[in-house]
Amino acid sequence: MASIARLQAASARSRLLILDDNVELVGSLHAVIMSAELSDGRAASNTIEVVTASRGDEGLAIARTQGFDVAIVDVKLPDMSGVDLIPLLRAACPFGEVVLITGFATMDAAMGALRSGAYAFIPKSFRPEELISTVEQALTKVRLAREREELERRYRALVELTDVLVVGLEKGGRVALFNRKAALFAGVEPAAAAGWPFVDRWMPDEDKARMREAIGNARSGKTQEIETGFTDAEGGHGPVRVSSRELREAPTRRRVRWHLSMARGAGDEAALVYGFGIDVTERRALEKRAADAEALSAMGTLALNLAHEVRNPLNAAVLQLHLLGRQVDKLAIDEESRAALRRKGQIVGDEIQRLSRLLTEFLELARPRAAVRELVHFGKLVDDVLDLEQGSAAARRVTVERDLSSECVLVGDPEKLKQVILNLVVNALEAMKDGGALRVRVACGPDEVQLTVADTGTGIDAASLSQVFDPFFTTKEAGTGLGLSIVRKIVDQHGGEIRIESESCVGTQVTVSLPRGR
Repeated sequence: MASIARLQAASARSRLLILDDNVELVGSLHAVIMSAELSDGRAASNTIEVVTASRGDEGLAIARTQGFDVAIVDVKLPDMSGVDLIPLLRAACPFGEVVLITGFATMDAAMGALRSGAYAFIPKSFRPEELISTVEQALTKVRLAREREELERRYRALVELTDVLVVGLEKGGRVALFNRKAALFAGVEPAAAAGWPFVDRWMPDEDKARMREAIGNARSGKTQEIETGFTDAEGGHGPVRVSSRELREAPTRRRVRWHLSMARGAGDEAALVYGFGIDVTERRALEKRAADAEALSAMGTLALNLAHEVRNPLNAAVLQLHLLGRQVDKLAIDEESRAALRRKGQIVGDEIQRLSRLLTEFLELARPRAAVRELVHFGKLVDDVLDLEQGSAAARRVTVERDLSSECVLVGDPEKLKQVILNLVVNALEAMKDGGALRVRVACGPDEVQLTVADTGTGIDAASLSQVFDPFFTTKEAGTGLGLSIVRKIVDQHGGEIRIESESCVGTQVTVSLPRGR
């Protein structure tokens, strides 16, 4: 890349600007330079283009419109000082160099010129070789500076356009470089990330110690490989949202595989640890989906045998419990003892029912039947489920608010959709142990029907929210952990999507979107 830039620079003509009001001197300078042979054997007339001006404002206009590589400027010009002109010329051409010439050379004047940004200070009268050597060295410096800028521009473009996270860390772990991809993950502008402590700001708590250790090892010269989470600027606080589709495609927290290595600078202070990160979020999600699919496949085989082996003893237990209750009624004991035995029998019966429900849900999840396709009046279906659960809501001191459109019709399986509604309503009621409000809304769009179930219950914390659709994951003491897994599977069968938004101690809102179909 550098050799290409040098060839391009060699093939281009450099522009030399001469600023002096002495016409004879300008002619002599032009002649000396054009007749010179450069150190690489090329003739200056083939590589250098000379432009002249007699006033400072004229030279500045040329610099702004045409540019220059090297400017030879007399200290005393008719309209201004050559020293004062230096910063103006450098502002017009940042890569250009200025060589001052004067007939009144003093040490103070030379030092002042160099402090003002001049490349060199040449007193009159000078030898032609001295002028040519100075101009050639200045041209070489300009060419190298432009090559460096071009290389940096290309590398910056590469860093910014790559789909890899690129992070540069100073001593103390503060950010010195953040490319576009890293900034997108972090939820900040690249420039705004500079100076922030990388680990404390964007690493989840469980990965901070490992990341600090990996950075320390990289500073010791050891190349490190580490996988961590990556939190955004909000740090995962406040209300959180997750959808079944997002969870199928990627977990809510990003996962990044880092390659950490040390780049030595001029000294230890200039050394940076560079981290190159690859987003493995989708890969981890695919691995999880594959593991879930394998587990469900194994569950399907197990379920066939489990159903037969468990249902028979369950039925026998229910019958024996019924007979036991009749015998308790015939016992010659006081009413208080009889009531105590009935309560114990009721507990056993409730546990048997819970076990039966678990088995039913397990079978439904492992080997679901194919969905039926028929017209469903969705608003009426939701209304029926709410009527069914009205008594349970009243017992929990929960008020039910209904906003149900009667015009929402879709094509689907009414029994499966009823199960979706029932599971969501029951979950909402169970989240409000001390009373609250349940708001259920059904709305129609041109292409979809939307069901919203919102409660004012305990809410779900961010860590648990990403697992709510996982089989057997539950936050309830007596929960099976299969309800939302079944809901997601049924919604998937209907080509829909389910989203959950929740905030701890505030409540949860579940939104199900289903295509209306034909």
